[in-house]
Amino acid sequence: MTFKVDERVVCPAFGVGRIVGLVSKKMLAAADTQLYYEVMGERSTMWVQVDESAARGLRRLTRKDELGRYRALLRRAPAPLSPDKQQRQQELRSRLKRGTLRDLCETVRDLTGQGWQRPLNEADASALRKGREALCQEWAAADGVTLAEATAEINELLLQARQAAQA
Repeated sequence: MTFKVDERVVCPAFGVGRIVGLVSKKMLAAADTQLYYEVMGERSTMWVQVDESAARGLRRLTRKDELGRYRALLRRAPAPLSPDKQQRQQELRSRLKRGTLRDLCETVRDLTGQGWQRPLNEADASALRKGREALCQEWAAADGVTLAEATAEINELLLQARQAAQA
């Protein structure tokens, strides 16, 4: 996938950013010069090698007109997670590493739903925090609203999911 300067992107390990340049760099371990996307985030800058961008999960920011399907996804009753702690953690790590908006919505919805049944353990609570932070950040950027407004909408959608699960 090729990105253009000034395009808004998401990197699962970094969050939402903007391509601010295409830079040639020679790293210490590399024999030759490589081409990198310079991605400026809210608090920092990262460089993603152009030919490794897909492997790192760099993708375009979700479009505003796509949020409707994610609203529907968040409203659905949560899917059960594996009762096996190791298997569940592996699945959650995999979802967060892929970092698609769908993965983030499902992770947040399903862990939130599990928390309605019983308190989350430390690892699950940490995955939920990471997932919620990434989801709210991208939602705000995609919808053109503040982080607080995005968080409030997501909370409302999750409340609707809880009502759907109880029905």
